Amino acid sequence: MFERLREDINSVFHRDPAARNTFEVLTNYPGLHALLFHRFSHWLWNLGLKWLARTISTLARWLTGIEIHPGATIGRRFFIDHGMGVVIGETTVVGDDVTLYQGVTLGGTSWNKGKRHPTIGNGVVVGAGAKILGPFEVGEGAKIGSNSVVTKEVPAGATVVGIPGRAIVKKKPAEDEARRKEMEKRMGFDAYGVTEEMPDPVARSVRALLDHMHAVDDRIENMCQALRKVNSEYQNGELPPLHDEDFDCVREEGEDKPPKR
Repeated sequence: MFERLREDINSVFHRDPAARNTFEVLTNYPGLHALLFHRFSHWLWNLGLKWLARTISTLARWLTGIEIHPGATIGRRFFIDHGMGVVIGETTVVGDDVTLYQGVTLGGTSWNKGKRHPTIGNGVVVGAGAKILGPFEVGEGAKIGSNSVVTKEVPAGATVVGIPGRAIVKKKPAEDEARRKEMEKRMGFDAYGVTEEMPDPVARSVRALLDHMHAVDDRIENMCQALRKVNSEYQNGELPPLHDEDFDCVREEGEDKPPKR
């Protein structure tokens, strides 16, 4: 028991730089308090003392703001940061080294008995406000973005964002990414305030068009090379250059400053 407690305390130090000492963690971390309550209530639940287990779970919710059903199975080194509003359903299975932030729900979408809550793999990180709903698996090492709503299986190592949750497309090779960014710059396209972890659907669509343009350019270049091999006199002219003003359809004539976003 003390070994598990030591593991739980160390997991706080590993994942929260604000933690300063063991006494502070033991007395001021509701996520740890909720986990300790759950260990006890889960033990009672397995003994068949269902009412007592639920009562202790309810008391823990009053004290910590975190609701973990005593029937849920929680692995080792589980860490809930901040924790207020976290809800974990009865048939949830959580692996080892999992991290949840505040407002997370591991819930179900059915009133049927049996398995109706998710299974969370080892090393998963679930961002604040995310909802994982249904009896499916979230693969090991996956990351669920803040406020995402996930209703289907998540592959191991994937990063899921949005409503409904979608896995982020893997990054393109560095050379292709550089070509795309150069084209974006020349066209004046800027995905303002957007990161790779939180993509914007319009920006993604524009970038998909740019990728298609690159593919078309490569194919035309290959065709030109083939024509030159067949006919040495074939001359393909240079494409006209792109100018910034050709794409500046929102800037008023004579205005020097770019429009506000």
